[in-house]
Amino acid sequence: MNRTELYMRLSKVKKIASVKEPKSLEKALHADVGAVVLSIGDVGNIAHYVRLYKAHSIPVFVHPERIGGMSQDKEGIAFLARCVKPDGIITTRNNLVKQAKKHGLLTIQRLFFVDSDAIKSGFLSVKEAEPDAVEIMPALLPEFIAEFRRNIEVPIIAGGLLKNRGQMVQALRCGAIAVSMGNHHLWKEEIANEPLPVPVV
Repeated sequence: MNRTELYMRLSKVKKIASVKEPKSLEKALHADVGAVVLSIGDVGNIAHYVRLYKAHSIPVFVHPERIGGMSQDKEGIAFLARCVKPDGIITTRNNLVKQAKKHGLLTIQRLFFVDSDAIKSGFLSVKEAEPDAVEIMPALLPEFIAEFRRNIEVPIIAGGLLKNRGQMVQALRCGAIAVSMGNHHLWKEEIANEPLPVPVV
């Protein structure tokens, strides 16, 4: 999957399933989501998890920092690209974004907005790493989603602390291309007809 195809898929479905426990693997497989983020597993089973979703044509991203036994460096990313073969990674680390891009993986950079300094450093981090998309956490910061959207050229994903459909919709209306949730009940919510920003390609 290339970047344009990812943007088109997220624009259509608008939901990303964040899988954090084994019992959610099957639920995400049968949910109507635009992509899956795997935050579970280890070097022994992560390739199996990735193949599971790719066999059903669901784009899958791996969170390297959450994969047991995997080094957080260029060797770890090389292992992912060569042996696991996800569509991409999601990470907070600039160096992993850069390494993943060298291996042809799509990249989502995760930013935690805890204060105004974090927002400023987030702008600089995205400018330096040039990821394919940015995930802003928590998602319950609509004004900052809108501000970030005005200042960067890549799509924004909103994730974290979402509890209901209204919060999902608000994030979309403020400029997020999609919302990411670990709550499998929210994967069932219908938000496909909500307005979206125009994807940047």
